[in-house]
Amino acid sequence: MYKDINFIGQPILTQLLFYIKGINIDKIARKHKAERYVKKFSTRQHLIIMLFAAFEGYNSLREVVLGMLSNAHKLAHLGLIYMVCRSTLSDANKRRSSAVFGDIYMAVYSEHYKNLTDSKLPLKDLKRLYAMDSTTISLFKDILKGCGRNPIIGKKKGGIKAHTLISVEDKMPCLVRFSEATRHDHVLLSEIHLEKGSIITFDKAYVDYAEYERFSKEKVYYVTRLKDNAVYEAGEEFDIPDNADSGVLKDEEIILKYGKNGELKHRSRRIAYYDAQNKRLFEFVTNNFDLDAETIALIYKKRWQIELLFKQLKQNFQLKYFLGDNQNAIEIQIWWQC
Repeated sequence: MYKDINFIGQPILTQLLFYIKGINIDKIARKHKAERYVKKFSTRQHLIIMLFAAFEGYNSLREVVLGMLSNAHKLAHLGLIYMVCRSTLSDANKRRSSAVFGDIYMAVYSEHYKNLTDSKLPLKDLKRLYAMDSTTISLFKDILKGCGRNPIIGKKKGGIKAHTLISVEDKMPCLVRFSEATRHDHVLLSEIHLEKGSIITFDKAYVDYAEYERFSKEKVYYVTRLKDNAVYEAGEEFDIPDNADSGVLKDEEIILKYGKNGELKHRSRRIAYYDAQNKRLFEFVTNNFDLDAETIALIYKKRWQIELLFKQLKQNFQLKYFLGDNQNAIEIQIWWQC
């Protein structure tokens, strides 16, 4: 049987690396001083090896090194000039800042995001819709502190929380921030800066009235749910059109109070909507007074796209084994499994 040692076409990993060719990795590395005190193991090689490990599904540094050695005669086309040893890869994961790989990811996303989506949203108003949420990945508490009270058995896991902002149209992360699992979600709203006219939807964990007011000043619209203990004053009640969805029960203006003694106020809109299919009552709050109530409910429903993304990541990439025992190494691995 004839066997040819030459490749026909391009391997899948090479095809993936094609999308990184236009990215100036060296410039990003210089920005973060990632090549300081580095003799041979560059950021580009580090990136290729981490992608190789994610693609092959390796769970340890030993598996990565052995996997590369077993394919050494096939990896020259990837640009690897030598085979890295376990200690070198471990040190690089600990010392080379994960922010380098975050910037590379964002550069690749900015270059190709227009080609990511396979379908367009039907409504013109939803073209600049974003969804925000967080997911927690369990770790040993020696690395990052976990949330909640200490259990009776005395064993408590730590965790890293990935706060993620996605564009609903292409379903890809366009902002990722990492923190301890104990850090509250709402503090990350201050890092969200979107274009005028954008719409962002998130759940009740991100309630922050001061940031809501900032969104209104920047002409950015938010859609979320009203907390049960929210303090507000009822304002003007809007008429519900005859052709409106039967689930719309109420549409009114409210003034949310916040601050030390409730002296600060934020003008918002409250929509009560009953989901007959799931038999649930939702109270939505938004600073958009132009869209109809049904569209506001649809926008919040689109938030589920980010939950599906988290489910997809955790099913395809088992985030239980990491190629390092420190926060920086874990963040690097998460970046390239996104």
